[in-house]
Amino acid sequence: MQSEQTPLQRIAADFAQSRQALAGLAMLALILAVALFAPLISPQNPYDLAQLDVLDSRLPPGAKSGDGLTFWLGSDDQGRDILSGIFYGLRISLGVGVASTLCAVIIGLTMGLCAAYFGGRTDGFIMRVVDIQLSFPAILIALILLALLGQGVGKTIFALITVQWAYYARTVRSTALIERRKEYIEAAMCLALPPARIVFRHLLPNCLPPLIVIATVQVAAAIALEATLSYLGIGVPITEPSLGLLIKNGFDYMLSGKYWISFFPGIALVLTIVSINLVADRLRDVLNPRLQK
Repeated sequence: MQSEQTPLQRIAADFAQSRQALAGLAMLALILAVALFAPLISPQNPYDLAQLDVLDSRLPPGAKSGDGLTFWLGSDDQGRDILSGIFYGLRISLGVGVASTLCAVIIGLTMGLCAAYFGGRTDGFIMRVVDIQLSFPAILIALILLALLGQGVGKTIFALITVQWAYYARTVRSTALIERRKEYIEAAMCLALPPARIVFRHLLPNCLPPLIVIATVQVAAAIALEATLSYLGIGVPITEPSLGLLIKNGFDYMLSGKYWISFFPGIALVLTIVSINLVADRLRDVLNPRLQK
């Protein structure tokens, strides 16, 4: 007699039925490993000015530097190895995307639960703030904040948190309102259980599945938005280049035949976003069986 599957085992089994999702997960795992171990596997430290030589600038893929280092993906206008720049750029892009998303999830989850549970003026106030924020494009809010605050990794994370939390607040509120009308919540309230216990033991677990899906998608959106801000020159500083800044560095040379400066960081950015979206798309189907075909 086979033992009954746990919810986690069922989710893993359903997820594994999609080859595209498994390919996306494998690609994402590789990207995360490269970003995590970048200092150990990178041929060059692109942040160390002592390792850079202007004479090695704009070399094509496969060329060798003066000290014998092979630039497998070429070099940029500062003599920086493109491959090493991508490895370190992934650390910045993924770090900013994941950190901003986690903080925004916590804020949005708290606001959404408070709005759904307490209702009334609390709900009205929180939702009006959410409506006002969502009425403006995310990139516009981020541009204004970074124009006021200046460049920096921490400031970029703050700007991304500000533009993301409203999505989670609205999602959690809508899910929590549905759960709040169910009998088990009414029973818990009739038993005079503390509000904190009702919220965290009953409402919160049932709000997590849609929140996980949206958070996974928003990581990719945050990475793309950070790359856009850095490309515009107001995101991360030039001393800590992300993928967006690496793409910007080669834009002026695209028409002169030196495509590799922007092309390879662009490919890395696309692969990162696609892999995250593949995983998120499958998670949406697995966590909501009604969407499965």
